[in-house]
Amino acid sequence: MKDVENYLIQLQKNICDALTKIDGTAFRADNWTHAKGGGGKSCVLQNGHVFEKAGVNFSHVTGDNLPATASAQHPDLAGRTFDAMGVSLVLHPHNPYIPTTHCNIRFFMATKENADPIWWFGGGFDLTPYYGFEDDCVHWHQTAKKACDPFGKDIYSHYKKNCDEYFYLKHRNEMRGIGGLFFDDLNEKNFDHCFDLAKSIGDHFLPSYIPILEKRKETPYGEKEKAFQCYRRGRYVEFNLIYDRGTLFGLQFGGRIESIFVSLPPQANWIYNWHPEPNSQEALLTDYFLKPKEWITL
Repeated sequence: MKDVENYLIQLQKNICDALTKIDGTAFRADNWTHAKGGGGKSCVLQNGHVFEKAGVNFSHVTGDNLPATASAQHPDLAGRTFDAMGVSLVLHPHNPYIPTTHCNIRFFMATKENADPIWWFGGGFDLTPYYGFEDDCVHWHQTAKKACDPFGKDIYSHYKKNCDEYFYLKHRNEMRGIGGLFFDDLNEKNFDHCFDLAKSIGDHFLPSYIPILEKRKETPYGEKEKAFQCYRRGRYVEFNLIYDRGTLFGLQFGGRIESIFVSLPPQANWIYNWHPEPNSQEALLTDYFLKPKEWITL
């Protein structure tokens, strides 16, 4: 378990270092402890040159009883103590032509005297554009596939399908973004296989995102594009507060509120019954890009 913790701490550092180099603004780092056991480190960059808000969190919490959001899915964990650790990040750029993105790598282990431990890995990464570009989508998914290919020819397609289904706003009948990878309850073959797969996905996040960021960060934009970004950010807020398992776990566990809500954008809005102009770039987002596609074949 210590090897997993060391990897996650290094992953957080690597991501923060890379983003600091791009933005030119340092992260604020807050170390914190949890009353029930464990703690973490929250790194936040606000009002930078590229990022309006970027949060990269590491946490390792322990407890005697699982929150309802976890125990409902795993009744076999009743009566076990647990360790839950992970790195979770959300990046909200200023420029509406740069997508918002999310990445999470996590590990969970529950123990009980005179019983084998129960453990699994989970996580993935996904992309939420406001203005869609096919070449960005293709690059994103090609890099996601590279992360999975050494571990099985069907891993990418399976995790992509999971992502399309998970990051879906049922009440809007709408995908949150163009997907990526999502996996949970990964416990197959052996520990090293699962750990190596989780590491590969974590290590491929920056190569997936940074080329898109660099390509779009100088794209001119105006008030119209910024207003549309804020409108679409509202969907991000809706998903995180209604469906996101990590948010629900943190709230039910009594986690650190500032760290849980660091994923939320600094600005978002909800406009009553607004619809984009037909055939506009804004309409193209939902009409074309926010539909499940085999992007790597385009």
